[in-house]
Order: sequence, then C-alpha cells, then structure tokens
Amino acid sequence: MKIHGSVCALVTPFGSDGALDMAAFGRLLDFQIAGGTQAVVVAGSTGEAHMLEHDEYDRLLAFALEHVAGRIPVLAGTGEAGTAKTVALTKRARALGADAALVVAPYYVRPTQEGLRRHFLEVAEQGGLPVLLYNVPSRTGCDLLPQTTAALREHPAIIGIKEARGDAERIAQTAELVRADFVYLSGDDGSAAQAMLAGAAGTISVVANLVPRAFRALCDAAGTGDRAAAARCSAALDPLVQALNCAPNPIAVKAGLPELGLGTALPRLPLVELEQGAEREQLRKALATLASLADAA
Repeated sequence: MKIHGSVCALVTPFGSDGALDMAAFGRLLDFQIAGGTQAVVVAGSTGEAHMLEHDEYDRLLAFALEHVAGRIPVLAGTGEAGTAKTVALTKRARALGADAALVVAPYYVRPTQEGLRRHFLEVAEQGGLPVLLYNVPSRTGCDLLPQTTAALREHPAIIGIKEARGDAERIAQTAELVRADFVYLSGDDGSAAQAMLAGAAGTISVVANLVPRAFRALCDAAGTGDRAAAARCSAALDPLVQALNCAPNPIAVKAGLPELGLGTALPRLPLVELEQGAEREQLRKALATLASLADAA
C-alpha cells in the first residue's frame, strides 16, 4: 500500500432529514476517483466523525470500501480522546476492511509528549492496522512534537504522519523525518505545495472534496518538483482555499456540495450550515473560476 499524492478527507453527506445520504456519498466517491484522487479518508474530522453513531460509522466505512473496491486506499479515522476507545475503534475499522487508520492526537485532554508516545504505541500494538499519526494542534489542544514523532516512527505499524501545521519550521522539521518506511503527508491545503516541495509525499485535503482534478494537478506538480507548475496550481486554488477558511471545517466545504450536485450543505449540530451571503457567494465564484479554468485547459 502506497499512500501519496492527492488524498481526500471526505465529508459525510447528510440528507434534509439529518440521516446519512448514502447516494450522495456514492456520487462523492465516484467524483473523487474520476478526478484522480489517490486515496480517501472516511470519518475523519472533515467527515464529522464525532457526530456519527456507531452503526453509521460502520455503514459509511463499509459502503466506501465496497464502492471503491480496491481501486485506491481507504483510510479510516479512528482517533478518540481516550486510548482504549481509539484501540477499539481501530479494531472495528480493521474488521470492516480499512487499509489503514488515521489517528488524530487525543483532543481536549491535553496529554504530555510521553502520554502521546504511549497512546500511539498502544494503538499501533493493539489496533491491527497500519497507523498514520495525525497532528492538528488547532483542534486538539496538543502538539505532537517532531522528536516524539521520530521516536514513534520506529514502530513498524506506524507508517507516517499527517502534519496539519503549515508553518515553514514545522514543514522542514517533519520533512527531515521522511524515510522509506515513514511518509509525511501535509494536512494543510494552503501550504500543500510548500510541504510537498520540501519532501511531503502528498496532502490529505479538504478542498479536494470540491475540486479533485485541480488538487491532483497541484500534487502532481509539487510531487515532481515542478515549482513553476506548483505555483500556478496553488494560485488557481488559493481563492477557494481562502473561501473555505470563512467558517470552521467542514461547514464551508459542505456549502459547496449543492453547487456540484453532491448533497446538501447540512452539517450536524453543534455545527450549522453556512448562511447565504457574501461568504457563500465567494465560494460560488471560486468554484466557477476553477471550473472555467478546467474547461479552458
């Protein structure tokens, strides 16, 4: 299994009644594969994992695995605030057939670096799946430091990290950890090209939900070291990336789904739908501009 390039952190479509919209989820998966997405994440933070009931999580992951049918890797979000719960969810994902687990650092509880080290080792030892570490301090309240990551990569089941800090120092530090058995994936759309040019093998992206082909082009350019092409792709994507920053993820990206016939804009409480207004219009304009660029190409 090779996880690289354009990886989409899938949203979870809900119908007007608030239930899972599996038909829309199928369309989203088809849209990703047709657009060149090279792996998908089911039930990550973008997929509102913590709003899903246990049976919904299982249905969503099983559906994705059946629908994708081995064409690209399917990663399952299995991170919880507690270690035992994370291990249990990782085991469930393995039983359903996931290719790997994306395990976010425990949120809210603010563990020490030693606590993080022991947490991820427990998941790697007991969960039964290859583990991608996931560091996103803006959401979790803790920062998995590069020296801790360096220690964790020695475990054979820990195969890489999704690093969502997009500052230049962290990008450089994480790139130094790359080796044949440990991959660095960016978790920040805005600095994706910078990270990949520095050594990241790909990006786990939010914006790819709406523009998989354009994001694949960015990853291809940056992945081959074509700085000029990567800069052009980044400039084209930047208005949409900025538009998605108007509200906490995945509120804004879900607002783009109806524009593409991929479902409703509804998240689950306590998240609420992006209101009609200037921010929604900015999103529409960014999507229309990218569509016109694609048509011209």
